[in-house]
Amino acid sequence: MLFQVGGQGARPTFFEMAAAQQLPASLRGALTYSIGVLALRRPFLHKVLDYEDEFFALLMLVLETHSLRNTDASFSESLYGLRRRAAKIRTKQADIRSKSNDGIQHSSLEKRQRVLSVVFLVVLPYLKSKLHSIYNKEREARLQASLWGPGDERFEDVDFDEAEASIASRTSTETEATIRTRLAKNIQKIIGVCYPWLHATTEGLTFTYQLLYLLDATGFYSVGLHALGIHVCRATGQELMDTSSRISKIRNRERERLPGPPWLKAVQGALLKCTYAVLDYAQTGLIAAVFIFKMMEWWYQSAEERMSAPTVYPPPPPPPPPKVTKDGIPLPPDRTICPLCSQKRANPSVVTVSGFVFCYACIHKYVSQYKRCPVTLMPADIDQIRRLFHDM
Repeated sequence: MLFQVGGQGARPTFFEMAAAQQLPASLRGALTYSIGVLALRRPFLHKVLDYEDEFFALLMLVLETHSLRNTDASFSESLYGLRRRAAKIRTKQADIRSKSNDGIQHSSLEKRQRVLSVVFLVVLPYLKSKLHSIYNKEREARLQASLWGPGDERFEDVDFDEAEASIASRTSTETEATIRTRLAKNIQKIIGVCYPWLHATTEGLTFTYQLLYLLDATGFYSVGLHALGIHVCRATGQELMDTSSRISKIRNRERERLPGPPWLKAVQGALLKCTYAVLDYAQTGLIAAVFIFKMMEWWYQSAEERMSAPTVYPPPPPPPPPKVTKDGIPLPPDRTICPLCSQKRANPSVVTVSGFVFCYACIHKYVSQYKRCPVTLMPADIDQIRRLFHDM
């Protein structure tokens, strides 16, 4: 069912819309990670990370404005071959003439809808990101205050006279900076209280619209598209050709309107051409650059890991077995015979210092008396006798 819902005609599938909606967030994460890695060698890039929200909002403002102006689609929607169309409800007579049952007529976007689309695509996500960061700071401050107490009230009750004097000095020397600080703290507290409800409301509406779109109960994928009266449709081949011809006409008209002498027009035309080329290939260029950067990072990281990995050497050969001394007890030709009692071993036990096996009673008595191995005469103790649970 999931692959069949909305999969016919010009209506995009749920997965196409979801992929187009999640692409900016994925692109932001990849760019932030890439700049963070480059900042390890170029410290001045840390300033970009300090203003991450503003930097990404400015980048998306340029890309979204250019994409909506030329293709009537957002940056991510144009990458998936989608277009935005103004949805107008048809009258009954027009609906009967066209023999259509949906009652919706699509047309090109108006200027107001393009501007509001930029607001919904860039401005509102930027404000939400700032509110989220302010809420996190306020939550951390409240958690710290619950654990340690407010920082400005820890030492207030040390001396009543000093406290009264400080209060008097504060009321007399209060400046606009302190008023702004208090106002900012009050705003942060208000955001800390209201943001969870606002976030829950927006997420609930988003989930509701996505579920209704998945079930083919509405043609609007989000509440923003519904508020603007915009449907997202698949672009046909004819629309793509018309879009390219319209873009070329607009650019030719802009070149003709360039002021100044011929040489200045040539310079301005070259700059415009370069700007158009950068903006046209910004979609695939950004994604390809991030992909290439991640691939190169993986390549060099794997090479560094191979270079820094410790060298694995083959295991050393075992040491030579202990030699039988001339003064020691000789070994019998049969390995199952105990060298001490010349009988078949009972409860075989090994002396760890030499590795030779005897009867447990024989070797225990010998080592207790002589403190050595009977074959190699190496010093040994009772603690160095180990029982074996299979005959050798």
